[in-house]
Amino acid sequence: MLASRRNGTLYTGVSNNVLNRTWQHKNDLVEGFTKKYGVHRLVWFETHEDINVAIAREKQIKGWNRAWKIRLIEKDNTNWSDLYWKITHNRQAVRLGLSWVPARCRYGVPRFARPGMTTFFYAQNPNFLR
Repeated sequence: MLASRRNGTLYTGVSNNVLNRTWQHKNDLVEGFTKKYGVHRLVWFETHEDINVAIAREKQIKGWNRAWKIRLIEKDNTNWSDLYWKITHNRQAVRLGLSWVPARCRYGVPRFARPGMTTFFYAQNPNFLR
């Protein structure tokens, strides 16, 4: 889940590379909702090994009311910290079970992955899936 700020605009989507996709949104490389509303902070995500499970969970959360989404975020991220920076610049990647992949994506963003894992975060724009 991306947010513009604490209790701000929320954006929910799915991706097989949460760090790469977040970086794209942070740098306004994705036209649309996140660029228009300044939604750049990764505040919550979860991982699934099966993309179909990830998409089903995304749809479930998109159907939730705002209070439920906020409760989900604040359960593990009470300060609405930007998890992108914690993952890329701290040892939290180890805690999350992510490993460094030396290859770089087309935008030059470092990639983290676990073989066979679909990593996703949530956004409110249904066109986010790609």
